[in-house]
Amino acid sequence: MTTIIAFIVIFCILVVVHEFGHFYFAKRSGILVREFSIGMGPKLWASHKNNTTYTLRLLPLGGYVRMAGWQDEEDEIKPGTMLSIILNDAGKVTRINASDKTTLAGGMPVQVSHVDLVKDLVIEGYPNGDEEKMERWSVDHDATIIEEDGTEVQIAPEDVQFQNAPVWRRLIVNFAGPMNNFILAILTFIIYGLMFGVQVLNTNQIGTVLPGYPAAQAGLKSNATIQAIDGEKIHSFTDLSSKVSKQAGKSVTFTVKEHGKTQNVVIKPNKDGKIGVEALIEKSPARAFTYGFTQTWDLAVRTWDVLKSMVTGGFSLNKLAGPVGIYTMTSQSAKGGLQGLLFFMGYLSLGLGISNLLPIPVLDGGKILLNLIELIRRKPLKPETEGVVTMVGLGLMVLLMLAVTINDIMRYF
Repeated sequence: MTTIIAFIVIFCILVVVHEFGHFYFAKRSGILVREFSIGMGPKLWASHKNNTTYTLRLLPLGGYVRMAGWQDEEDEIKPGTMLSIILNDAGKVTRINASDKTTLAGGMPVQVSHVDLVKDLVIEGYPNGDEEKMERWSVDHDATIIEEDGTEVQIAPEDVQFQNAPVWRRLIVNFAGPMNNFILAILTFIIYGLMFGVQVLNTNQIGTVLPGYPAAQAGLKSNATIQAIDGEKIHSFTDLSSKVSKQAGKSVTFTVKEHGKTQNVVIKPNKDGKIGVEALIEKSPARAFTYGFTQTWDLAVRTWDVLKSMVTGGFSLNKLAGPVGIYTMTSQSAKGGLQGLLFFMGYLSLGLGISNLLPIPVLDGGKILLNLIELIRRKPLKPETEGVVTMVGLGLMVLLMLAVTINDIMRYF
């Protein structure tokens, strides 16, 4: 149960942070965000504020930002459909109910003849179903519509639609999601450093000596300074680890300084090339702040190397992880308590940001690529062409996700 809760919490944090990046910069760019959802599936709760509907949905896996003209189709209301509408004092439509799951108090029933909620913002139809009396109503620019599932969102006039914003603004909106994941990774590692300290690898002073290992058995104490190994000087914990790992099963002479006294201690690394010492841990705001950036950069380089190896060294599903794989890693991280989960969340946030920047249609990187092509061509691709590219990319992503999930299950069991 702990693993399930940790998985849901981490996944929701990553998705909400990612989507908030898109949300914030879309708002700043004058693009209407019709809905900001936490979770997927049936709606549990909704609130409308500042032109955006905020929803909480049943399945706590993921979430989305629904922008006008981007992730949703136009509100298509066919002739003959029965609606109910609310008019303001000026006779303009301010609310539309297109759902049979809810009743609009005080609404006027209308049998639709023609509806345009994008350009002309009008509704034509027969009030109270009286087919002898056709009327036409103007729709307020900020009117709301109750959709089939009962969710009330703002209509999407063309001036606030995503595709009508300047291309450089759309590029920023597309990049904002991954950017937020990078920022979250940095902040997570800073918090990690503040709470649990940071390993200091550029010093030859060790931290903790683990009981039951060769170093403890030889009498080595925590916080001792290792000056040399077999007469060769040691300058950092990295040097120490490198040299000891090559001496598995062999007796090694360590020149050790403790409490101002220098002595030689003979230690025999175990078969894994370890003597049981950990790096010195430092807790300080300055060290934690630096660690947030350096750890994020180091993991980004490693992630990039893995992605590059998939192209140059052969593709392998074992280098990827889907929901099952992430759940398994969450379970392993949970064994390390809050420390393990916090580090894992930082790593996962970074990975989510990097993977979303891959130039694959349906991912943010694919959308950014289309933005750059539009900047170079000085005109956008035809909607039909962009639609085909997106559908092909979506199909490939679905197949890849299925393959990765099946591979994760096979590995897990």
